[in-house]
Amino acid sequence: MAKWGEGDPRWIVEERADATNVNNWHWTERDVSGWSSERLRQLLLGVRVEGPEGVCQLTDVSKLDGEASINNRKGRLIFFYEWQLRASWLGTSSSGVKYRGTVEVFNLSDENDMDDLDISVSLCKDQPNTPLLDLMKKSGIKEVRRVLGDYVHQLKSEFSQGMILPAADGPKLPQPQTKKNQVQTNKTQISSASRCSSSPTPCAAGVRISTCSFNLKETFQTSPDELYRTFINQEFVQVFTRSSAAVVDGCRGGRFQMLDGSISGEFTQLVPDQRIEMRWRFRTWPGEHYATVSLELEDRGDETELRMECRGVPAGEEDSTREGWTRFYFQAIKQTFGY
Repeated sequence: MAKWGEGDPRWIVEERADATNVNNWHWTERDVSGWSSERLRQLLLGVRVEGPEGVCQLTDVSKLDGEASINNRKGRLIFFYEWQLRASWLGTSSSGVKYRGTVEVFNLSDENDMDDLDISVSLCKDQPNTPLLDLMKKSGIKEVRRVLGDYVHQLKSEFSQGMILPAADGPKLPQPQTKKNQVQTNKTQISSASRCSSSPTPCAAGVRISTCSFNLKETFQTSPDELYRTFINQEFVQVFTRSSAAVVDGCRGGRFQMLDGSISGEFTQLVPDQRIEMRWRFRTWPGEHYATVSLELEDRGDETELRMECRGVPAGEEDSTREGWTRFYFQAIKQTFGY
């Protein structure tokens, strides 16, 4: 029986020196419009500026038109992105009076430098003039320009990983990683020893097999509700697995399938923003045998702690299963969404 990473082409291709396009994993072109839309929205809604005049922050992104893609042409990455954005801002003066306005970005594209972005700030038509408008024009525009620069940097450094594979006689390409991701990855905690069951477990095919269990702990720089959606929402799963073929029915009894059918299962219990339980299997496991996976989410203020328990893994598969969850779930989610 092949182990995870030995029998499935989605794991084999990364180590192939010939860079063959196995199962379309080494994509010539990658559409990143979905990821870009979500990331731009997250970054913009984090914009907040403060001064003697008061406080202003972006509260809603009402327009997000455009597209983005990454192309690999003979070992050279070509980035294409073009967006037009409009967001609403809410200002509160030092005396407590509230004002509303808009921010528009007309030309966020690969053809323009950040300093050349055309960014317009205005008050809504029914709003009287206020010094907060000057605050937004000076500090607000600067902050919007900064987060848009962060988006471009993440697009080119994190989301482009895996687009170019190493040559047979050349060194492996370095994997770009921000300090934030390095810290987060180091927070992964693994139980000191896997637990193997003393009695074999029967699978659906009637064959009794020995099984093992393990625990993982990970922290994410996001809220429990957002992390919960990341695991059960089909669009989120398609983005972090980088495959539009992923299918997820995020309800109790709902089925899921991802990574070209390598992973499949069923949600058995869902407690919104707190707990996810599922029957989970890898394609090369004995026929119809499922492990039981539980994910506990705990709010830690500015981060969420995820505690995972995986029970019923076929003996001998625990190391590859643990590594797969760490790499293709946890690290993929962090690198994709910046958690």
